[in-house]
Amino acid sequence: MAATLADLLEARHSCRAFLDRPVPRETIAAVLQTAQRTGSWCNSQAWQVSVASGAATERLRQALLAAAPEDRASDFPFPERYTGAYQQRRRECGWQLYEAVSVARDDREAAARQARENFRLFGAPHVAVLTSDAGLGTYGAVDVGGYVQVLLLALQAHGIQSIAQAALAGYSTLVKRVLGIPPERLMVCAVSFGYENAEHPANRFRTGRASLDEVVDWIES
Repeated sequence: MAATLADLLEARHSCRAFLDRPVPRETIAAVLQTAQRTGSWCNSQAWQVSVASGAATERLRQALLAAAPEDRASDFPFPERYTGAYQQRRRECGWQLYEAVSVARDDREAAARQARENFRLFGAPHVAVLTSDAGLGTYGAVDVGGYVQVLLLALQAHGIQSIAQAALAGYSTLVKRVLGIPPERLMVCAVSFGYENAEHPANRFRTGRASLDEVVDWIES
């Protein structure tokens, strides 16, 4: 079992180009049934999952692509800044993507086009929007974060690729309005998913991970 988990984590990556091929409803349901086993604070199961497919996905995609600057609104504050190792890791990921899709470091127009792929959902046929109850505060968001990780691995186990997207949470009011999600719920993020376009250059790089020495403190006395 440990090897299976390690294999899933090693194989999973953020997919940035999908085939125009829907995932069967029964497969999505099986994935969600597995993800429902996620642990949560006091077993509150804070997550609510709104899964868009077909015309609903396209409606959201077009609304995001047409969004105006004044449509920006997030239910949770984005990071104030990235510094030190966090900034370095973020930049490394960005440059890997740009190199894969042949975007020069000084080509802002091409970089903007690639950024817009977030709002095209990278061509994914499905997107899951994850929200929490406002009354659960920070712990509700933490529980949803745990759910997202299990969801990504469950999708991978079924041969489905995905990408967790904070960018969509930057337009939470728009997303909730388009998909009919109650406005009082707090949007944490979205997960776009489907079958991978393995030939697309955006899917040909893999990010690294910090060593244990960087992230683990052993406290024994």
